[in-house]
Amino acid sequence: MKTLALITLCTVLTAVSASAQWQSTDYVLRGGWNSIYLHGEATHATPEALFASYPEVLEVWRWNPNPNQVQFTTSPLLPTTGTPEWSIWVRGGTANTLTQLSGQTGYLVRCSGATADSYTVPMVQRMLPPSAAWVRNGANFLGFPSKLNGSYPAFSSYFASFPAAIAANTKIFKYVGGEFSASNPLQVFSPTLERVDRNQAYWFDSEVVGNFYAPLQISLSQASGLDFGRTGSVITARVMNRTATPMTITIAPVASDAAPSGQEEITGSVPVTRRTFDSGTAAWVETPIVAAYTEVIAPATTVELSFGIDRVAMTGAAEAFYASLLRFTDAGNQFDILLPVSARKATLAGLWIGEANVKAVESKAQADAVTPTGRSYPLRYLLHVADDGTARVLSQVFMGKLAALPNDFGLCTKEAGLKADEKATASRIASVHMPLNRVIDGTSGTGSGSVAIPGTLVRKISVPFDDPTNPFVHQYHPDHDNKDAKGNALTAGFESYNIERQVTFTFTESPPPGSTVTSGWGSSVIGGTYAEVVQGLHKDSAGVGTGNGLQITGTFELRRASEIGSISVTP
Repeated sequence: MKTLALITLCTVLTAVSASAQWQSTDYVLRGGWNSIYLHGEATHATPEALFASYPEVLEVWRWNPNPNQVQFTTSPLLPTTGTPEWSIWVRGGTANTLTQLSGQTGYLVRCSGATADSYTVPMVQRMLPPSAAWVRNGANFLGFPSKLNGSYPAFSSYFASFPAAIAANTKIFKYVGGEFSASNPLQVFSPTLERVDRNQAYWFDSEVVGNFYAPLQISLSQASGLDFGRTGSVITARVMNRTATPMTITIAPVASDAAPSGQEEITGSVPVTRRTFDSGTAAWVETPIVAAYTEVIAPATTVELSFGIDRVAMTGAAEAFYASLLRFTDAGNQFDILLPVSARKATLAGLWIGEANVKAVESKAQADAVTPTGRSYPLRYLLHVADDGTARVLSQVFMGKLAALPNDFGLCTKEAGLKADEKATASRIASVHMPLNRVIDGTSGTGSGSVAIPGTLVRKISVPFDDPTNPFVHQYHPDHDNKDAKGNALTAGFESYNIERQVTFTFTESPPPGSTVTSGWGSSVIGGTYAEVVQGLHKDSAGVGTGNGLQITGTFELRRASEIGSISVTP
């Protein structure tokens, strides 16, 4: 089971998809030198393609922070060709070192014309969670996710919880257009009057080390954002109020812009849920986030917010990509943080392992009444769903390197399917209530239906009268060895009977009553109601053990053990 757990973990980790939530930002530039800050990345196209329709953009320089850089004393570092601190792109240049515009990064942009000339240049970006790294004894070229609506907060209020950044001995510079001169970049002398423009990058010579980017700090359980991938179900965010006063934050869903040309199409917004714990029922409650709601955070306090996903609401085709954003704003209009959210429509292909819990059985002694059992009885099931949708109920499955070339890690139904010298690292999982070496795929009259939510799968499990697992067979008892007194083989109906079990799995959109599953339903956990009819255990009116069927009911839950949609079925 340790091996199985490791395999499952590896499968989940490799299933995570790259997030891609798009937003277009308009940058207002002037003739000469400007600074901009990208809160997302524009790596989907080269600078030539990004600025093809904006010939006024002549050069772009990216600052590469260097922890050993000598601190500037009178003016910020000016771009110098060939230094490692700068990567450059020049229109029509042949020695450009800047090939993509990465995110959470400051840039210098040189435009044609004079300071009085103004240009609006839109840039589509894949949004990223906010981040910042302040470098002691080095120049910091940073931007900040201040309020989106243009009513930017003052430096003094924005940095009130990180005062070292704007201390009296700190120099701050901004670019205002025009050639490099005593007035460009321009030093900021009044933090009280100067506003924090979210689209601009500023030079700081603050002698501090930290990660401040806003009065609110968000730490995610996934660095890339709320990326649920194909099977993820819960992502937590630790949100800290850095200020000395209570903070009311508003969390709202925001749709992604359309993906730029050449990028994967977005099917729709991610159906994110807000997860809250109900102490009365000791259970998590998931509420769809379809409109803005608020959270109040006490001063200098961290709260943990939990987000889930309603995968049933993802009605697109298999592997369809969903993307959107969650917007965090505050009542004081200080910041505007956009967190990327993404998920992929999961297929149900792969190996599922779990149990059917029998909770009621028909009693022939009580006029065929289906009565509850004293306690539920578990029946382990192994179910494999192929990429083409074929559902197989298995007696056993092996997980390891396969004998067939190129000896990839995979699934097979018999030990012979494994690579001989790699069996020590393989795993075998079996279901003891199943007849041996069975692969029941629904063909030849062995069942119908498919694995779908909602949906029903029916499979017929035949246990021949002479099968070692038949309950009437006992090789050491003369009345149950299917042999007569002279040792001749008997046929069915003398000492043992053919048994047929018809099992029905009805998959539901939510966990059945009594389930303890709190997340992942529909992606990493599937299940619903279970029913079974057993023929051959009870005599019919003629005294033959092939008649009256016994009804069994209960629930079932299966957990995904592998996303491998192919399996080697060895005869």
